[in-house]
Amino acid sequence: MADAPQEQSWLNRTVLGVGLTSLFSDWGHEIATAVLPAFLATIGAGPVWLGAIEGIADGLSSFTKLAAGHYTDRLKRRKPLAVFGYAFTAISTASFAFAAHASHVLLARSAAWLGRGVRSPAEKALLAADVPPNAYGRAFGFERLMDTVGAIAGPLTALWLLEATNHSYRKVFLWTLLPGMVAAAIFWIFVRERPIAARPQRTFLLDLKALPIPFRRLLLGVGIFGAGDFSHSLLILYASRMLAPVHGMARAASIAVGLYVLHNVFYACSAYLSGWLSDHVPSRKVVLAAGYGLAGVTAILLCTGTQSLWLLAVIFVFAGVYVGTEEALEDSLSAELVRKEQHGMAFGTLAAVNAVGDFLSSLLVGFLWSAFNVQTAFGASALLFIIGAILILRLR
Repeated sequence: MADAPQEQSWLNRTVLGVGLTSLFSDWGHEIATAVLPAFLATIGAGPVWLGAIEGIADGLSSFTKLAAGHYTDRLKRRKPLAVFGYAFTAISTASFAFAAHASHVLLARSAAWLGRGVRSPAEKALLAADVPPNAYGRAFGFERLMDTVGAIAGPLTALWLLEATNHSYRKVFLWTLLPGMVAAAIFWIFVRERPIAARPQRTFLLDLKALPIPFRRLLLGVGIFGAGDFSHSLLILYASRMLAPVHGMARAASIAVGLYVLHNVFYACSAYLSGWLSDHVPSRKVVLAAGYGLAGVTAILLCTGTQSLWLLAVIFVFAGVYVGTEEALEDSLSAELVRKEQHGMAFGTLAAVNAVGDFLSSLLVGFLWSAFNVQTAFGASALLFIIGAILILRLR
């Protein structure tokens, strides 16, 4: 008989497989993200379109994540669903190459994020099923670490591809298909399934009601924080606009991509370190609340509208640290608060709450920025971040 997960090392083939899959998938995604603002500018789309594309795609994916979370707990094998999601996301992202209008990018991004919605609950449930509960922080932190290694490689690869293709954004988008499909293959080969306890067949609403009360309270804090947690594509646009008067538009765009690489380096480090720390402190919630608090500081700094390269670097570093902490700890706390046979539903619900938050925040910040100024846009985010941190600290 196979060893129980509690008796195994947390760093096993499933953790490595999920980590490598995340690395290659995000590699492809971040290549597209790094050049997307500039590509949209070439077809006459500004910050409102960028905010709408990111926000609407995340909002639509929330329905998929909820349905997939409910459905994946019923499946005997979750892995094929996750593999399909990875492949569909890769194909949809590469299709940016054929966009002639911002609305085409919106449709392609929405399709890509629907693929993410399909795979996300199954992937996280498979990961949680194959590691001991006292190592959830390290396992989910490692997955975020590997994801962010891909996020570091993505913008660097984008810069190289821009030079190699004579700044052809469409060719760069086509190249994203390669790492995306490698990700799907790795998941299929390496990740293994663990049997879970049989569970009663319930309706979707009964599944939601069956989730424990402490988890629902976590979702409240996550949701309020998420309502201010704008897409970090807007950070690239912010840096480009603030630096353009001093460095020129082309140079400012390159510097902004470089800052995004710095952001992702600290994102990678904080994801694993915060997960490791949460495995060694009495309460994971303190680490998550600290990450939320740092997000509030980041948003306040963005309100300055600074043109200082050094302060922009600090902002990007803080943003990377809080995102790494947020993502690793939200998953770890969820896995800890919910039984394994409900993990698919729990992760689907968490992802849906985050997606709705992303939908609201990206539209909110994009609109407030365009209609008023950066102070109004990021001041609203700072307030929501601080309220979210307080709610997490009050969890029992």
